[in-house]
Formats: sequence, C-alpha cells, structure tokens
Amino acid sequence: MEYKNRSDVPEKYKWDLNNIFATEKDFEEGIHEVNNLTDKIVGMKGHIMDSPESLYQFYKTYEKMDRLLGRIYMYAFLRCDSDTTDSKYQTLKMRIEKLGEEISSKTSFISSEMLSKDYNDIKKYIDEDERLQEVSFDLEKMYRYKDHTLSEKEEAIITEALNAMGTGHDAFYNLDNADIHLGTIKDEDGNEIELTNSNYNKYMNSKNRQVRKDAFDHMYKYFESLKNTVAACLKGNIKENFFVSKVKKFSSPLEKSLYADDIDISVYHNLIDTIHKHMDSMYKYMDLRKKTLKLDEYHMYDIYVDLVSSSNDKISFEEGKNIIFEALKPLGDQYLEYLQKAFDERWIDIYPNKGKRSGAYSWGNYDTYPFVLLNYNDTVDSVSTMAHELGHSMHSYLSNKNQNYFNSNYPIFLAEIASTVNEVLLNDYMYKNAKTKEEKILYLTEFLDKVRTTIYRQTMFAEFEMIMHDKEEKGVPLTEEEFSQTYYDLNKLYYGDNVVSDDAIKYEWARIPHFYTSFYVYKYATGLSAAIAIASDILDGKEDIRDAYLEFLSSGGSDYPLNILKKVGVDMTSSEPIEKAIEMFNEKLRELENLL
Repeated sequence: MEYKNRSDVPEKYKWDLNNIFATEKDFEEGIHEVNNLTDKIVGMKGHIMDSPESLYQFYKTYEKMDRLLGRIYMYAFLRCDSDTTDSKYQTLKMRIEKLGEEISSKTSFISSEMLSKDYNDIKKYIDEDERLQEVSFDLEKMYRYKDHTLSEKEEAIITEALNAMGTGHDAFYNLDNADIHLGTIKDEDGNEIELTNSNYNKYMNSKNRQVRKDAFDHMYKYFESLKNTVAACLKGNIKENFFVSKVKKFSSPLEKSLYADDIDISVYHNLIDTIHKHMDSMYKYMDLRKKTLKLDEYHMYDIYVDLVSSSNDKISFEEGKNIIFEALKPLGDQYLEYLQKAFDERWIDIYPNKGKRSGAYSWGNYDTYPFVLLNYNDTVDSVSTMAHELGHSMHSYLSNKNQNYFNSNYPIFLAEIASTVNEVLLNDYMYKNAKTKEEKILYLTEFLDKVRTTIYRQTMFAEFEMIMHDKEEKGVPLTEEEFSQTYYDLNKLYYGDNVVSDDAIKYEWARIPHFYTSFYVYKYATGLSAAIAIASDILDGKEDIRDAYLEFLSSGGSDYPLNILKKVGVDMTSSEPIEKAIEMFNEKLRELENLL
C-alpha cells in the first residue's frame, strides 16, 4: 500500500510524534529552555573541574540540555522525513541544524577544559563523590582522547570548520530523496507506474525479467546523469575525513573511525581478508542461481529475484506482525511483552507516501520512543525489514530502561547485531514452517541472500571506502571515472566471471547513502556474523543464552563493544565468527542444491 500524499495516511499507520512534543508550543518552549541551559553551561567555563561537586553539577546540567536537544532534533527530523517535500518541516529541520551548530560552537571549550586535568585527579574525584560513578565510563572514554584534543582556541576553530562541512552529504540527501525522479516503467501487468526508491526493490524482484531490467536501467540512468555532481559530494566527504583526522592527530580516517569503540584496524582488515578467502562460496551460489533460472547470461538485475514463486508473496502488515511475534518466541515472554509496545504506542510509521524518506531505520532518544520508519510494501522483504528495525528498537528500549543516560547509547559496532538476530530467527521460523519444497527453497535463498548482501556486499562497500581513502592519501584525483572504475572492478571480483557486471552497475556507488558516514558499513558484516553465532545458540537452546542475550541488549554503551559481546560468547578480534557465518552459508547452499 502506498499513499500519494502524507495527509491521506490514516493516523494509525503513522508514528505518534506527540510522544516527543505534544504541541508546537511545547517544541518552541523546548528550544528556549535548551538555549537557557546552554548559557548556564557556558557560565561554568573555567570552573567545571574545580571540585567533585562542580564536575557533578556540570554533568547534570549538560545531561538535561543534551536530552532536551535530542528530543528537539528527533521532532524536526522525523517531521521532515515523513514528507521531505514539505517546506515547513524542511525549514524547521534546517533551523534545528543551525541550533545544533550554535550549541556546538558555544560548548566547544568543554573537552579542552576537562582534559586539562590529569586523569588521576579525576579518579580521585570519583572516589570522593560516589554520584560521579554513573559518569565514570564516560570520563574514561573522554580521557582516551586527550592526545587527540587541541587547545580551546583550536577546538573552537575546528568546531566552526565542522559546522561548515557536510554540504556533500546534504546535497546527496536531497538528490536521493526530495529531488529524485526515476521516471516510469511498466509493471508485470503492463500498467505504467512511477519508479521510486521505495518500490525499486519490489520491481527488482519481479518474475518478469524485462521489468527488472527496466527498473535497473532507470535507477542507474538517473545516477549516471548526476555522476559528476555525486562524485564531488563524495570527494568532499572524503577530504573532510582527512582534514579532521589530521588535525586531531590520527594516522588516518579509518583509525579515527574505529578509535571510539577501541577497535584495532586489524579487525577491519581481517574482515576483508577473510571474505577474500571465501569468494568461491559466492561464485558457487551465483552459478547455482544462474542454472536454476535457466539463463544464458546472468546479469546484475537478475541477482535479486526469488528462485521460486511463493503463495505468500503478499503479506499484509498485520500478517507480518503476527509472523514476527511467532518467530521471536525463542527470545522469551519478556522480550515479546516489550515488543508489543511498539505497536500499541505507535512507534512505527508504516507505509510509503510521496516525499517520505526512502528505506527504513530505527531512531530514538532517551526520553522518546525508539521510532521506526518503514516503507512497507506487503513483501517477505518488508516483514524482514520490520523485524530488523524492531530489533534495533528493542535494543534501544532495553538499553534506555537499564542504563543511565551516559551509558545508554550503544555503539554502532553493536547496533546491527540485535537487528540481525531477529532476521536470522525469522528466517529459521519461516523455513521450518514452510509447507512446500518451493517455500523451503525461498527461505534458504533468503538466508543466502542475507549473507550475500550483508556480509559479502557490505564488505565490498567497506573495501571500496578503504581503497578510495587510500587513493586520496596517495594524491590520486578522485574523479567520477576513478570512483566508477574502482567500484566496477570490485563488483566483478565479488560476484565472479559468471555474472555479467553490467556497465550501469559502475554507478551504484553513487546511490549508497552510508558512504557519507564513512567506515560504517563493515559493521553490518561483523554484526551479521555475530548475530548468526548468537541466534544459533538461542535456537539450539544453549544454557543461559536467553538471559545472556537480554543482558547484552540491556548493556547499552556501559563498556567497550568487544567486551559487551563477550557476554554472549562472541570474540570479534578473531576470524571465527566470520568463518562460522560462511560455514552456515555453505551448509545452506548444499541444502539448496539438494532441493533443486
């Protein structure tokens, strides 16, 4: 179901943003209070570290300001994402972005002032005042950055520079959402339909090969027409990364990206190296798909289509909800009780409408619901996406419920684990409850495609990011041709010679929004690897695993991510979890071969 205008969508299918601010008057009052609290923080300048009491009062004031600012951001951005063509909320979003810049500038002195104190003195403060225990880990993480923090004046300049950056990301956001026009194609019944970001995947899964090809060609024709503009956007983002890492005294943007999570660069390289050792598994899967589809040539627009038809192609939202609850029963009644809140309290914005942001996400603040944006289109993939995003929301809900504000925000390295555990459990449920051989094939290929897209493809993205940053460091001009050829060569490497790497696929890099959050995508691959290990233990009924998993979800950011993962027996410093994921991939592949 897709609505033409936002106003046409029934309230029950929209998220309840009154949870953030009941009225626009409350929103404006919130902005006023944030400004007052910011002024109060500025008034503490020069005295934050005077005593345990002054440090505690600073933290409490900052927490109040930051929590309220988070709600303000949520309200403005979710309103805008609901309909990116609404000029009122575009203006509101830009206004709040400006507010954030002003607050960052006014408070840029904080790190320098706090880090002027010796960490041993800070530990004495914590010993003297037990109230500081709740921020002890936050202080520890901050003092890790002491060698990467400059003088107050220098930090102020850098803050101003950062506020002036991000134009590349903003330009891409508008090209990919508000301004995008992919034209029309004919569907399976010969009806002319408008191709959008929201329905693109649906038509790439069409049983009609011409529909798939038309959708593919229209998508990449659009980005080919913008290739030089998008190249400038991404090049600017990469240059910004080098500027920040250099002035902050990191050896590279990659080191800077991994530093907050206390993750060694070897973890990133280990992922790429391990996947390179197992390219043959991907090639075998591609060969099997080609033979099953009985194609002389297997193109990039053929890799998404299901190998068999299913009687459950159309799954309504309510049906999808019920399936998810059944699939997640192994997580226990407590988990399901929390999950029900997402539906009862309207955390979810369900259906696409004109101007709505594409894709899906979960995003919440400590004092709001962990909201979910969907573009649900009645497919199996839509159910899987809903399970994925609800996994994020449950992680956020339990973290916020069990941790204080400063320890509640789990790191991105852990963020994709809860979501993909849900996906693995959902796939297992669908496979075990399949009524026919064809359905079993469908869910086997769903798992295989999940590994293909989340481990292999995201690793390909991660390698592309690494290569392009290396090229920039070596002084290679980052032209559109450089982006496109590098991406095309990687695509051929990851998919093999039996897949036709269509010329248009060289422009796929131009439509990947995650490249503007650099060195993020590898966490999808490590996340699924960890999730497969955890889900396997849950399904096998391993002793105490359910409680350990709930403890993991409740841990938030109370420790470094590799330590939190050890609570569920996963060690990401080794290649073992990735090897296990590929092992399961191979097992499922052999099972699929037998069924076919």
